[in-house]
Amino acid sequence: MNLSNNTLEVCVLLSYFSIILSIVFFTYKKHQTGAEFILGNRSANFWLTALSAQASEMGGWLFLGYPALIFGKGLFGAWAAIGLVFGMFLNWHFIAPRLRTVTGQFENLTLNSYFESRFGDSSGMLRLISGLMSVVFFMIYISSGLVAMGILVESLLGINYHLGIVFGLFVAIGYVFIGGYKTVAWIDLFQGFFLLSVIVFVPLYLLSQLGGISSVFQGVAKNNLSISLLPDYEVVTFWKIIITSAGWGLGYFGQPHILTKFMGIRQASEMWKAKYVGISWLITALAAATVVGLIGIVLFSQASVDPQQIILKIVKTSLSPLFVALVLCAILAATTNVMAAHILVVASNISEDLYKCVLNRNASSNRLLFISRFSMILIALVSGSIAFFKPTSIYNLVLYAWSGLGASFGPLVLLSLFSKKVNKYGAFAGIFVGGITSAIWPYWDNLYSLGIDPIIPAFISSLIAIKWTSAVVKGRVEIPFES
Repeated sequence: MNLSNNTLEVCVLLSYFSIILSIVFFTYKKHQTGAEFILGNRSANFWLTALSAQASEMGGWLFLGYPALIFGKGLFGAWAAIGLVFGMFLNWHFIAPRLRTVTGQFENLTLNSYFESRFGDSSGMLRLISGLMSVVFFMIYISSGLVAMGILVESLLGINYHLGIVFGLFVAIGYVFIGGYKTVAWIDLFQGFFLLSVIVFVPLYLLSQLGGISSVFQGVAKNNLSISLLPDYEVVTFWKIIITSAGWGLGYFGQPHILTKFMGIRQASEMWKAKYVGISWLITALAAATVVGLIGIVLFSQASVDPQQIILKIVKTSLSPLFVALVLCAILAATTNVMAAHILVVASNISEDLYKCVLNRNASSNRLLFISRFSMILIALVSGSIAFFKPTSIYNLVLYAWSGLGASFGPLVLLSLFSKKVNKYGAFAGIFVGGITSAIWPYWDNLYSLGIDPIIPAFISSLIAIKWTSAVVKGRVEIPFES
């Protein structure tokens, strides 16, 4: 890529981040206390809630990880997207309004403080173990975004991978550090529309150049990859469908960075509007990313390109430098969105669930705000260290963290909202069993070649642990609440 192209890309990037910076400073004064910084005083409208919830989960995975899955498996890989859409719809419909109502009554700022209130745990141990589990898996999640950032700047700008990691940390932490929940939400709103426009434009433009979707399917078939969601009717095929869909869909029930977006909406009665806006965004984005992966199969052989860089390869060889720069901004937007949302959740975990719970229960709001911001430096160091060695693919890093969080908290969120036959001992067991099972399952799966995503056995194990422990160990505490 010549110097003029690089100059154009840098100019577009600077213009883009000047917009982001203006949003940061516009929303800065809205965050003067810990409550404002962590949850925005529960004042977000349905547009902010919808786009923030969806954009905060679709980072580099949407542009890099998911198209790589389609590039390797063909259309059959889209069952991951179907599982995500179905799981998120259930999350919006059943979990979101009830969680907003209950956490509002308890005045909880984090998911972990909700668990403490819901089960009447005065010891602080439930909040502590849930906070620690969140921090561990979110560190992996943040590192996946940094890996994506490193790959991105190395491929498109020729900048060293490790410098790309530093750049990603600087951008993501910068606007969270200055702003907070509302800042991240407004940036998510802007970037959500922007990255959706880009991920839709790329396949639509290329389809017109390649002769339409039928020509793309013909090219995929020539590469001996699936052009159908049901390539055959064998039992193993249906088993793979269940594993792939459930492996992603189940995770939604336990993702703190998404659940806290539900908690921050102004009124629970507006959740149905957010649901339809959010689901529409998700379906459109995943459908477009699916087509990007299929186009990659047609344009490049699987041996000639790193699957994680398929969209980068496509735009560099098919689009003008201006659109290359816009795609670069979109991927940066998607990646920083997710990292910022995760960093904010981990910062709140450290300040509210670890510092306040263990060290200083009477900490002032300003003190907690300081701890939240200071903890971001620690988050940056640990996550950056993981990403520095690029331990595995973006897809695998995201799946590992997604499964860990989903299995640790998903079963407990469901049972806490829809069952009163659960106590704090069952809650503790569920978080611990779900998190540990998910953490070690990949090693068993590799050893015995089971081909089962970790969240499935971990989710089931957590449900069993919660119900069994609650039934066996006495001391059930009933906390009445209105739904």
